[in-house]
Amino acid sequence: MSTTDKELRVGMVGYAFMGAAHSQAWRTVNRVYDLPARARMVLVCGRDSGKVAEAADRLGWEEHTTDWRELVARPDIDVVDICTPGDSHAEIALAALAAGKHVLCEKPLANTVAEAREMAAAAATAQAGGARSMCGFNYRRVPAVALMRQLVAAGRLGEIRHVRASYLQDWIVDPQFPLVWRLRKEVSGSGALGDIGAHIIDLTQYVTGQQITGVSAVTETFVKERPLPSESSGLAAQADGGSAATGPVTVDDAAVFVARLGGGALATYEATRFATGRKNALRVEINGSLGTVAFDLERLNELEYYDATRPVAEQGFSRILVTESEHPYLSAWWPPGHIIGYEHSFTHQMRDFIEAVATGVDPSPSFAEALQVQLVLDAVVRSAELGSSWTDVEPALATVAA
Repeated sequence: MSTTDKELRVGMVGYAFMGAAHSQAWRTVNRVYDLPARARMVLVCGRDSGKVAEAADRLGWEEHTTDWRELVARPDIDVVDICTPGDSHAEIALAALAAGKHVLCEKPLANTVAEAREMAAAAATAQAGGARSMCGFNYRRVPAVALMRQLVAAGRLGEIRHVRASYLQDWIVDPQFPLVWRLRKEVSGSGALGDIGAHIIDLTQYVTGQQITGVSAVTETFVKERPLPSESSGLAAQADGGSAATGPVTVDDAAVFVARLGGGALATYEATRFATGRKNALRVEINGSLGTVAFDLERLNELEYYDATRPVAEQGFSRILVTESEHPYLSAWWPPGHIIGYEHSFTHQMRDFIEAVATGVDPSPSFAEALQVQLVLDAVVRSAELGSSWTDVEPALATVAA
């Protein structure tokens, strides 16, 4: 599918947390980067007519609707951006791909391997007709993470031996926090594992260039029942104070697993929403035979780098301030030393997506890559259910071909 007068007309489904982040990126990307096509924010969709109308005005969309099927069917929509809970990803994406639309879908790709496999197969079929698709793992687009990948790919760390990754939050520590959709398996698919664990799975595989081949896992749900929510259902939701009713939490609160990567590295992963005091603490460290590199999201513009090839008297961890125009994505932003933030990762994501679609290149991470992450999530769940037994991860490409 070609662009119209070098314009990509975007329709977005969902307008809450991720919808706001994506909207900011769509608004900004062409004002920062010189791209082969311009994004036009045509239509936003949500279930509540009043709220979606307000969101359209606030976020910068031309029109609004309460019917995602209308959005997908409209001939003046080129791109469908899916920012809904996981239980609707597959249905919307499959319809959009069948309609010849380009699709950007938030992570994790789906709630089940079966859904993810169907989506990856549909994306491969749609690709033949020119429709492109990508899964939104935005942390790939943090400049320090992209630089981290470059260092590994250039052999600066030598043979990769250890990977350790953690993503720690605390927003549901209070047992009175309500039973929002992220705590219900039928809507979210899984808990901390899929919500934030998917990020560190994708990020470490992206940085190292190696896929996870097997896992041994344990998961835990610390609070088994929670108050039913009031009308608000976001990260700052409140319990319904007029009701004593509760419901079961049907997802994990925390997941911990060890893994083996395809190149032989040993890896450890921890994803939890019960790390009291930790708000959005993502950290990845890679140890190799020639050095170490580490990234901390709370120090988003920095890398820690240890070069073991230097003379012993000069060795030690150095701080790389990732703000130079030579660093990934940063040539269009501010002078050196002027830091960027979380929202910029989404702007960079839209930049890469627009460039790929406009030039007929397959963007990354593809639905096939996102399926591979889904297969890791599934292996973690199965391992935990089997008493932490070692569980192999099925290769994603084989499942797509099948």
